[in-house]
Amino acid sequence: MRTHREQHLVSRIGWLRAAVLGANDGIVSTASLILGVAASGAGRPALLVAGVAGLVAGAMSMAAGEYVSVSSQADTEHAELAKERHELATIPAAELDELTHIYVSRGVDPATARAVAEQMTAFNALETHARDELHITELTAARPIVAAFTSAATFTAGALLPLLLALALPVPMIVIGEAAGTILFLGLLGAVGAATGGARPWKPVMRVVFWGALAMAITAGIGRLVGTSI
Repeated sequence: MRTHREQHLVSRIGWLRAAVLGANDGIVSTASLILGVAASGAGRPALLVAGVAGLVAGAMSMAAGEYVSVSSQADTEHAELAKERHELATIPAAELDELTHIYVSRGVDPATARAVAEQMTAFNALETHARDELHITELTAARPIVAAFTSAATFTAGALLPLLLALALPVPMIVIGEAAGTILFLGLLGAVGAATGGARPWKPVMRVVFWGALAMAITAGIGRLVGTSI
């Protein structure tokens, strides 16, 4: 019997979310920081110091934040699995009824649902309840270390782009060039993220460009006000 194997894009959810978040945050936060400092009238050395400081602090913050948040998800998953393991050991009949009801609610007739529930319980009760009751699978399980490293690495990669613009552009052109280049970077990020996740590109591109442009505009405006008042 030949097996038909499929590769589903849902397997990319864990690292793709962290990667897009990290890269987007790296681009937007670093570009906004540089634009805010540039709009205040500061020179290139101050822009580069601000950009490098923002890159390092942001990468560390992203890694720590992702690790803590995803670890909380992992802790919840482990607690739920421990509870399910205890219930399977102490009230197996009730758990079998619960599994049968789940299959019936999905359209399986009661007799078949009961037979399937009994077979799946005999095969691997905990894995079956984790998947069908708790919706915890190998593909979607929390991975704190992967999320932390992915976010830090992609934040750094994203932050380098506006930092390189600040280094290469003539000082009088930094504000305009930084804004235009960052919008281009964000558009490319939205397109790459959409392609990786198998989605149409226009909505993701417009989404990241809009929010990135708004963040840069607000930060540049604050920098202009502060620079004028000092």
